[in-house]
Amino acid sequence: MFIVDCDCHNYWTSATVLEPYLSGVWKDMFIHGEKTGPVGAFPHGHRPWFHPHGFSRKDVKPVTEDDNYAIMKERHLDPNKIDVAILTGDEPMEASTLANPYYASALVSAYNDYQIEHWLSKDSRFMGSIVIAPQDPHQAAKEIRRLGQHPRMAQVLASHGSVKPYGDPFYHPIYEACAEVGLPLAIHLGGQGGVNWNAIAPAPTTFFWETHAILHMPAISHLASMIAHGVFEKYPELFFVVIECGVAWVPSVLWRLDQDYKALRKETPWLKMLPSEYARRNIRFSTQPLERPDNLQHLSSILEAMDGKNTLLFASDYPHWDYDDINSLHLPPDWKPNIFGLNALEVYKRIPRPGAAKAA
Repeated sequence: MFIVDCDCHNYWTSATVLEPYLSGVWKDMFIHGEKTGPVGAFPHGHRPWFHPHGFSRKDVKPVTEDDNYAIMKERHLDPNKIDVAILTGDEPMEASTLANPYYASALVSAYNDYQIEHWLSKDSRFMGSIVIAPQDPHQAAKEIRRLGQHPRMAQVLASHGSVKPYGDPFYHPIYEACAEVGLPLAIHLGGQGGVNWNAIAPAPTTFFWETHAILHMPAISHLASMIAHGVFEKYPELFFVVIECGVAWVPSVLWRLDQDYKALRKETPWLKMLPSEYARRNIRFSTQPLERPDNLQHLSSILEAMDGKNTLLFASDYPHWDYDDINSLHLPPDWKPNIFGLNALEVYKRIPRPGAAKAA
């Protein structure tokens, strides 16, 4: 079975690895400026809660920079027979929390160059993500065009924490650039802090476990906004990938969107289809973290209601604490070829086709 991991986090031991890729005032700020943490921390506006035990698996303990790849290969890529791993970084997405959009843009650009030189070169299974700072859409679009023709870049990636819902016309320069270079846009859990002050409605929560359980709330807003503002009418070939936000909420939200659109459609005359039809055509969801009810039949009904066989993409979230083992996902056996790989081939056009990879 061809396996594509759509959320594989490539770590660093220290963010100082970005120094060679920064210049001028941004390098000076990065080296000498204040950070949320000691030397080696990545600048970001921190969220209001802390994980009580740390985000990474306890069997993943890199000491050197080279350890990060070596452990990933040993603990995840090889034993799980991963054919393609789409790298999603980790801290760089948190640049979206910074009030200074110019500094944020310089940081993600430095990360993208570091990713190409230090990660994509290590393993032919890796595909990259162009991380952007969405608070400056025009600079984000410039970054997409700068790297958008790189054959190993699979997608454009932003945090799901943002200053506005992503359908807002403020962000449309990003989608124009994605359409121009032929890459999907993905949003990933993160960016809940700094200027993204309302990442959890109606206000910040108290405990991490309650927060983690409802972190799909921004994804709901983004999905509704992308559809309502007509992003998929304007850019009909654009795929929008929602990563690490769960999936059990999807059918009920689409049911409500369809119901209200039918009654109030005159507000958005540019829409030509039901919201659920746009979702089926243009939106995909990562499996991780896949909900695990006591009665697995309930999960099966939800996945069937969202056409999960064709809308889900396998994601491990390696090496985080809630990592999904590929062998423990409760999915119908006849769905697995689609979810583990074939659906990704539809979304990520630059992934080499399985036959072509073997021939090479």
